[in-house]
Amino acid sequence: AVGSCRRRRLAPLNEDNGRFLLLAALIAAYLSAGATVFSALESPSEAAAQLRWNRTLHNFSRIFNISLPELRAFLRSYEAAMAVGIRVDALRPRWDFPGAFYFVGTVVSTIGFGMTTPATVAGKVFLIVYGLFGCAGTILFFNLFLERIISLLAFIMKACYERQLRRSGLLPPNFRRGPSVSGVGSLVGWKPSVYHVMLILGIFALALSCCASAMYTAVEGWNYVDSLYYCFVTFSTIGFGDLVSSQNAVYQHQGLYRFGNFMFILMGVCCIYSLFNVISIVIKQILNWVLKKFECRCCPKCHKSSTRLSRRNAITPGARLRRHNVAAEADGQYDSDTEGRRLSGEMISMRDLTASSKVSLAILQKQLSETANGYPRNVSVNTRQNGFSAGVGALAIMNNRLAETSDSR
Repeated sequence: AVGSCRRRRLAPLNEDNGRFLLLAALIAAYLSAGATVFSALESPSEAAAQLRWNRTLHNFSRIFNISLPELRAFLRSYEAAMAVGIRVDALRPRWDFPGAFYFVGTVVSTIGFGMTTPATVAGKVFLIVYGLFGCAGTILFFNLFLERIISLLAFIMKACYERQLRRSGLLPPNFRRGPSVSGVGSLVGWKPSVYHVMLILGIFALALSCCASAMYTAVEGWNYVDSLYYCFVTFSTIGFGDLVSSQNAVYQHQGLYRFGNFMFILMGVCCIYSLFNVISIVIKQILNWVLKKFECRCCPKCHKSSTRLSRRNAITPGARLRRHNVAAEADGQYDSDTEGRRLSGEMISMRDLTASSKVSLAILQKQLSETANGYPRNVSVNTRQNGFSAGVGALAIMNNRLAETSDSR
């Protein structure tokens, strides 16, 4: 029953497919809930605004003796002028070099405010080619930034961790890290918690948004809530375009403000991108937890058998097999003694229990010794067999750098 249930889980719905389908269902539910909330919040305001506009339009037509079709034709011309960047108030030129630089920055970062768009056919064709390579290069830059910010945080947290070990007496006072573990990238022996990294990135993103909002409130004249809203929409690359900074014709200290605006947007996008990736790892862990809860529910007979096993045995054969697999990967000197074992649910023998305890104790002593001396743990040979075994992109960076996502945890 156990073997048939395992085969049923592995083909065709394995763990990755199950996680994908569960995430798709949760995203669909999340989208539906968000649409319901925003519809309830914004729909009355939209209806009231439409009613006020119709009243204003009719009053204007009656007072100035202009027919409604002529007035609507004039308003359509004004909307077309707005689409190409013409406003009633004096604004900065859209396609001078600073304006064009601002535009290409929003293109490659995928912010896409929409306040400036190419009007010529040549400009639209060039944008397709330009955005293809620009967006790819910027995503690579975000991934490299993610890797370095995680490495920096891990280096600082590791120094704090070693200081804590010295205070507790587990490390000698004159201990110095060797060259094999002193580098920022050599974090195999100790990895920071994904939750600590998420907290630090969240605090940094909040502080950066608050500082940027104070600048926009003082320079642009927005209220603070609108400034915070603009920071989130911009830093998360949503880019609605209802609020856009640095669009007036003249500012006080204009060059300094443009430079500060560029730096805030650059650092904000990089930081929020890193934070989003860390949060995605936490969501993945939640999905794994949910899948474990539903494990073997497809087969009531197997679930019933596993429940009876857990009541009869404090240590199940499956758990002991998993411990031996970990032992074989962590240190090659331990031999497996699973040969001839019965997997039908009987209690394990005292010899198996003693051997399992010895192996677990040896692994524990080995890990404690490596932690105290600063030596990295051995990495499984299987992870070096191909370049894509640990994944690619931001998730691979997080898997290699953080403790909760490592296979050896």
